[in-house]
Amino acid sequence: MQVPLYVWILTVVGIVGLLAFDFFFHVRKAHSPKLRESATWSAIYVGIALVFGIGVLIFGGPTMGTEYFAGYVTEKALSVDNLFVFLIIMASFKVPRADQQKVLLFGIVFSLIARTGFIFLGAALINSFAWVFYIFGLILLITAGNLLRPDSHDDDSEGLVVRLARKFLPASQHYDGDKLFTVENGKRVLTPMLLVMVAIGGTDILFALDSIPAIFGLTQNVFVVFTATAFSLMGLRQLFFLIDELLDRLIYLSYGLAAILGFIGVKLILHALHENNVHFINGGEHVTVVEISTGLSLTVIIGVLVVTILASIYSPKGKAKNMVSGAKRHATEYVDLNYETGIAEREEIFNKMLREEGELKKLPEKYKRLIRNETEFMDLLKQAHAEHDAALQRENRA
Repeated sequence: MQVPLYVWILTVVGIVGLLAFDFFFHVRKAHSPKLRESATWSAIYVGIALVFGIGVLIFGGPTMGTEYFAGYVTEKALSVDNLFVFLIIMASFKVPRADQQKVLLFGIVFSLIARTGFIFLGAALINSFAWVFYIFGLILLITAGNLLRPDSHDDDSEGLVVRLARKFLPASQHYDGDKLFTVENGKRVLTPMLLVMVAIGGTDILFALDSIPAIFGLTQNVFVVFTATAFSLMGLRQLFFLIDELLDRLIYLSYGLAAILGFIGVKLILHALHENNVHFINGGEHVTVVEISTGLSLTVIIGVLVVTILASIYSPKGKAKNMVSGAKRHATEYVDLNYETGIAEREEIFNKMLREEGELKKLPEKYKRLIRNETEFMDLLKQAHAEHDAALQRENRA
């Protein structure tokens, strides 16, 4: 279906407007969003994406609507997986939590720009060269294999560009709020904030190389590809703060995504064989193969994700990781409290942390090894205990 130009214009204006709203009303003033704020806005952005999808279904027809939802669900799942890497990058750069929103919004905007470029490049290649489907299919199969590696998220947090920037450009070791440049010893230098944005931007390009072939495996409608990709990125910042402490619990997500990408990769190769014009395959003639419908693809994608999430949540390993995440979250929340915070609020947070610490001590030794950066984690708990003791002393003196 040919989408009118005015629909394109309205859609792009709407997406840009959402990004501008996010910046001016949420990100411009540095703060650490609360759980309720993150949950509310995550739900709003998902709601906008679903309403848009219903509009596509009504005005574009069942096929176009199904393609949009299949693409949206796939891209959203891949975006959640990308959050693992963002988490590692920001942890390695020690980005202050209040400034993480700006880094994430930059990553979303850069990702949208990069993926838009790849979308139109991919569409042009597909329209000119049918054999590109073979390439896209192989890319997805290789990516699926890489996701099965145990260290698939232990990515190099800096990368070549950041290392070169550190080596040849003057850079400070300290943050200056959310500024990209600062003055140190009378010289204008880069801040770690700029370097972490470069690192996020570099990973965004790599993510686009995986995600765009995946959605082209579900639809070749450029409007659907663009909108499903764009709306999957909307609300990703809020989603990060909503589930950042729960990401580690999704221990089987990589396996689920590997299955989805492998499935789409096979679908692409089957489609390439059906449209074949490569001379050394069947003499350049079409190959009679079974093609996988978009409806079946959507069913498989949702089914795999549901099984993956449930298996992660209810597995002993997933529960153990949730205890670690909870203790870390409450310890961090306690350490970040203001000096004026009342003792009742302090006790509530501290008691939650104590319960989780108690549960951690009961875990089998194999699950205790799941604690990433154990020394840093234990130091955080000790700091929370020390600050609570000091708060109790102040309260008793008062």
